Amino acid sequence: MSLRNNGRLSRREMLKALSMCAAGSAMGPLLTGCRDALTTPAALEQLGGVRQARLDGKPRFLIVVGAVGGASIIDSMLAVRAAETTAAGGNPEKLNTFADSQLELVDGSPFRAVKVNSPQMGNIPYPVKTDQSAFVKKYKDSMLVATTVGTSVNHVIAQKRSLTGNAAWRGRTLQECVALQYGAGFPIPNVNMGNSGFSERGTDSSLPAHCYGEVVANPSLWPLGLDGIKGIKDAPSRDVMALARNVRNSLDAQSVFGKTFDDAAALKLWNEQRTVGQPALEVQDLISRLNVLPDQPPKTPLSEYGLSSSPDAERLRAVFPNYMTDPVEGQAALAFLLLKYRVSVTVTLGPSFNVALTPPFTFTNPPLAYDFSHNDHRSIQAFMWSRMMGTIDKLIELLKSEPFDSSGESLWDRSLIYMATEFGRTRNRTEPSEIFGTGHDLNNGFMILSPRVRGNTVLGGVDPKTTLTYGFDPRTGAPQPGKVDSNEPDIFSGILTAMGVDTSGSGLPDASAFLRT
Repeated sequence: MSLRNNGRLSRREMLKALSMCAAGSAMGPLLTGCRDALTTPAALEQLGGVRQARLDGKPRFLIVVGAVGGASIIDSMLAVRAAETTAAGGNPEKLNTFADSQLELVDGSPFRAVKVNSPQMGNIPYPVKTDQSAFVKKYKDSMLVATTVGTSVNHVIAQKRSLTGNAAWRGRTLQECVALQYGAGFPIPNVNMGNSGFSERGTDSSLPAHCYGEVVANPSLWPLGLDGIKGIKDAPSRDVMALARNVRNSLDAQSVFGKTFDDAAALKLWNEQRTVGQPALEVQDLISRLNVLPDQPPKTPLSEYGLSSSPDAERLRAVFPNYMTDPVEGQAALAFLLLKYRVSVTVTLGPSFNVALTPPFTFTNPPLAYDFSHNDHRSIQAFMWSRMMGTIDKLIELLKSEPFDSSGESLWDRSLIYMATEFGRTRNRTEPSEIFGTGHDLNNGFMILSPRVRGNTVLGGVDPKTTLTYGFDPRTGAPQPGKVDSNEPDIFSGILTAMGVDTSGSGLPDASAFLRT
């Protein structure tokens, strides 16, 4: 079997490949790698990166959790005690500080854990009782918090900048960089289930098409669209469908439209996805392997349509019981399957601004997510942090339980979770009320979780007098009190450094401080 000069199989070769698939041959890696076979190391270097997976066969996995609305770092790991603000000469009753009973200093760690008990969530009569201590203690050795100052308080703009480092490297997103580095041979290297600016692609149009995110709106139903034949009652055999597709492709190429736009990049990509990408997905039976839904007539009559659940479906439904009503649980379940079955090297998930309820009346997402802090800062931040930590904890446990290969590594050993958010929140409050609203503030910090980062570490710090964060040296990690300059490229570079992405020629700052030594 040979490749033409455009990296695609001929129609005759495609039919041969599909025939082999019918006989049980696994052609997925070959089909998905057809285009990549013509990409030389020199060409990749011109793009600014090297796809290391082709060399060592060991990818790393980036999980981005988009904390929509502004997750305040001083309402979690960098919270400030009222007594500390008083000692520094500030007024704790006018700032977002915590009483000793609301804050636990974690032993042997720079991190804090917030406890909140409120009878309501904003103007919604829904009690909030949260405690972050179990999560922080469990993951402190794999947790790094880096302080930051952003450049926008617009939700969409700031969300995207949290992924591009404010266009730090030709406008690429972190996910695109990871897909370029490790995505060789993966069917869909970059799957994005995020919302708003977290779902946008970068601005570097020179990257291969596979690097850009595949946007998924409904994680529970999306896998059912990964096969053009399976799931259709009384559908013709795959051999017959292969012949029909062959005729279709031939007619399309001979049509006026096909001849007129033969050289159009969009049409070339479309044809490649139809002739190479689609069969590659179908041969791996992703419609089944990624399907969490149960066979439960009449609601989900899978067997009636020749469909089946993933071998992991029952376990995932137990871990994420609200996968149909809580979008984030559904996203986390799919994220695990995408990494386990080597479909993707980077996945993005996170809540939206929409209300989510689980019957009969359980809030899983308040209106506006973190941004409902405009109405009631403390209870909303506590609820959302608890929600995100709970989902992340379950996902990490799943990754820990799944072997990466025979070396003894787990999927978690090769993964990194970046909890991205737009910005922080203003610090002032109406003294001495526990119920107060906040606005958007450039000053904040990010939580990163991975065995690959310098754990139990805070890069930067917090001024207890103002509760504002200050910066750090990205190379050494030395704190720099008083530094409040924008450092979006430092965060971007630090994550790529921890992920092992080749950043040579990028002009990014040395962010060695993020890397576990």
